[in-house]
Amino acid sequence: MPGQGGVPGPYGVPGPYTSPLPGPYGPGLVPGGPGPYGTPPQGTNGLAVASLVSGIVCCLPPLGLVFGLIALPQIKRKQQRGKGFAVAGIVLSSLASLLMVLGIASGGFADAWRDFKKGMDEAASQRSAFDLQKGDCFKVDGKLEAYTTDVKTVVCTKPHQGEVSGGFKVTGFTKWPGEDAIDKIAEKRCERINNAYALDTWAVPEAAVTYYYLPSKESWRSGDRTVTCALATEEEPFTTSLRSDATTLDLHQLHFLTTMNPVDDAVFEEPDEDADADLEANKAWAQKVHHAVTTAGDGLRAHAWPAESAESVGRLAAKLDAAARTWQKLATATDADAFRESYDEAYDALPPDLGKDSRAALGLTPVPQGSDSSDSGGGGTGGGSGDSSGDSSGDGDSGSRKV
Repeated sequence: MPGQGGVPGPYGVPGPYTSPLPGPYGPGLVPGGPGPYGTPPQGTNGLAVASLVSGIVCCLPPLGLVFGLIALPQIKRKQQRGKGFAVAGIVLSSLASLLMVLGIASGGFADAWRDFKKGMDEAASQRSAFDLQKGDCFKVDGKLEAYTTDVKTVVCTKPHQGEVSGGFKVTGFTKWPGEDAIDKIAEKRCERINNAYALDTWAVPEAAVTYYYLPSKESWRSGDRTVTCALATEEEPFTTSLRSDATTLDLHQLHFLTTMNPVDDAVFEEPDEDADADLEANKAWAQKVHHAVTTAGDGLRAHAWPAESAESVGRLAAKLDAAARTWQKLATATDADAFRESYDEAYDALPPDLGKDSRAALGLTPVPQGSDSSDSGGGGTGGGSGDSSGDSSGDGDSGSRKV
């Protein structure tokens, strides 16, 4: 307000603290703008951090060197933090790269890498026996009867003691039924599973046995109901896969084996007691073999075979017809003496190598493993399903059994 006499009053002159400012932050300052001390750094450079990490990780030293060299000019241009990281990454990466070159030149790196890879492979091959899958080949430390929780899976062309043929779940029990009860189920089921897995029975080594892992009482409580079936050996290790089923056979091989294998199965069911002790049981067995042989001959004739195997299969069907007549005679024997008289004739009609020409023409195993083809009294057509009359053996509640 003006004072008297036109002289400005004491409040008309701006005080030293009332100079107008463009804003509350002072001249030239705006919210969010740079402070009075210049532009702040724009954060840490990512490549600098990557350079340091790559330099520390021994298998990435060249990458760390590249990251560091790219990061330095970026840090300067963008006024970023991380120069120390980049420099440290370059130094570490350079040293590691030099050591890598020296290691490659001297062979030490290759040895270290082989040892590392070997260790990783061994760790990956260690499996729980209860996690084995169909087709897995495995090794076991010690004997098969021993309690086994871990096995080592291997390529089936390398020596191994067992090959998993499949498995099944135990049903029908509301509580732990006991090992013996599961064992009886596993013995029969695993034999059938093994026979379906290795249809070319002539290719199965003589020492092969039916083997299986059972759920233990402890694993049963946690819900384990799986029985794992396998073909195994306690003698010479297997050196190839024993698998011969629909996944490995062609249609002609599959038809031949599924037609002929029932003959083997019937022959191997011969009663333990001879005709003098139980004539009727022996006659019933002979009738079963007669039926299997007759059915096999009909099955061979019903199939359209390739030209290279048609002739040999035709000869085999004729031999089966002749064999069927001898087994029918055995099945209708009037007494034990008559049965004994016809017994050798029936067996001679089914020598161990019956069908070898057809098998060779079809690309199947032409010679039964572990049998002497010159011995015509061996019984059956070779191979078979193993010694199904063997005793089960095990080690407490190990969950494994051999048949």
